[in-house]
Amino acid sequence: MACSCWNSIFTPLKPTYNTISSAAASPHHHQLPRLVPRASSSINRRQLIAETAAAIALPPLLGAGISPIPAKADEVPLSEWERVYLPIDPGVVLLDIAFVPDDPTHGFLLGTRQTILETKDGGTTWASRSIASAEEEDFNYRFNSISFKGKEGWIIGKPAILLYTSDAGETWQRIPLSSQLPGDMVYIKATGEKSAEMVTDEGAIYVTSNKGYNWKAAIQETVSATLNRTVSSGISGASYYTGTFSTVNRSPDGRYVAVSSRGNFYLTWEPGQAYWQPHNRAVARRIQNMGWRADGGLWLLVRGGGLYLSKGTGLSEDFEEVSVQSRGFGILDVGYRSQDEAWAAGGSGILLKTKNGGKTWIRDKAADNIAANLYSVKFINDNQGFVLGNDGVLLKYLG
Repeated sequence: MACSCWNSIFTPLKPTYNTISSAAASPHHHQLPRLVPRASSSINRRQLIAETAAAIALPPLLGAGISPIPAKADEVPLSEWERVYLPIDPGVVLLDIAFVPDDPTHGFLLGTRQTILETKDGGTTWASRSIASAEEEDFNYRFNSISFKGKEGWIIGKPAILLYTSDAGETWQRIPLSSQLPGDMVYIKATGEKSAEMVTDEGAIYVTSNKGYNWKAAIQETVSATLNRTVSSGISGASYYTGTFSTVNRSPDGRYVAVSSRGNFYLTWEPGQAYWQPHNRAVARRIQNMGWRADGGLWLLVRGGGLYLSKGTGLSEDFEEVSVQSRGFGILDVGYRSQDEAWAAGGSGILLKTKNGGKTWIRDKAADNIAANLYSVKFINDNQGFVLGNDGVLLKYLG
């Protein structure tokens, strides 16, 4: 079988496309090319500083620490989290966070409106980071995903941009991209020396082993092409598929689960498979998000606040609902700190905790005072975790 590789000649995508987020996707249509592969506690006693501070606009600072803006005097401190105030506009939506593996004090935070922040104290303070190669054109980038392996790191964004570092983020190089890339890049995973795995919202999965200058397709076709062939196979709603994912999540061993843009079915893929595998949803309400538990099973969120867990630890289409106190707000993401402990976050400051693998959940009521939607829960390790939200909201796990 011939190799479908594309050489990297950068042609920027127009900056007018809609893009997906952790909460929902804006459906849009593309003409899809076929891809051919070559062969993914206890309560902490610290409290937020009880001072009132006026919100001020801080200029970008390169490589310098910025003291967090003090909390307001009437804010109730969270039991196991603290809010970190950031030097960004309040309208920014935070999208991803990553730390250098050999230096857990050094990390990067991404978001909309060309937001890249850097910390060198484990996430207590953040400074705006300027990357010259990402500011050469008149685009307002949305940085979607970041990943490190050793000192090598990758950042992707929209309009199409790929940044690479080999020195733990001290310097970043822009890597050219092909104009033939199907869909918008939404996820990247550093996998080894000069190697990475990248996913687009149309289901293309590419791998590189030469620092991004060439990419090889890991699957034979995009999701739309697969569904065009299998629309009569019993997948409900496939004929309405708009060609994009609303969310995509990768397990540590390289398996993917993705939710269709309308939330009416989901898809899975694991290394070695030629195509995405579509699955009917096992619940009445539309799917909001899906991901992998620490034990290898799946969690599933539905619109309106429902949470389901798959039975067993492998891929299963059999799910059972778990009772959660979501107050009717949607739960948008789940992050596992360990096999037993996980946190779920969602609309209007919803923050929930489980200590038994997801069977029962307790709401952190102090988070009800956060006037923001919490989109993403990320645990870097057992003692380091973050919750990302809109309006520049960042919560740091206290342990």
